[in-house]
Amino acid sequence: MKYIIVIIKPFKLDEVREALSEIGIQGMTITEVRGFGRQKGHAELYRGAEYTVDFLPKVRMEIAVPDELVELVIETVERKAHTGQVGDGKIFILPLEQAVRIRTGEKQDEAL
Repeated sequence: MKYIIVIIKPFKLDEVREALSEIGIQGMTITEVRGFGRQKGHAELYRGAEYTVDFLPKVRMEIAVPDELVELVIETVERKAHTGQVGDGKIFILPLEQAVRIRTGEKQDEAL
């Protein structure tokens, strides 16, 4: 099993979520986060004053998947989250040692 963390632009969330549902991903956790990477924020004008926005709004998706779905999830996220602009996001894949569904006690892949 793997734990996949995806950081994407907020307006891409619905498109990515729907595509993941279509390939069989049944659950995920979504968090609104703020951060920056290579784009280092940007300058904005508000009431005539310029100020720097250092941390940009992003969405963090957390998905636990069986090993056989990892590549399909990565390809799906890349295809649906891509805009070609700086700040499209990142995908991190971590090993997941154990998963337990609290309600039923199911473990490993069955808990996902």
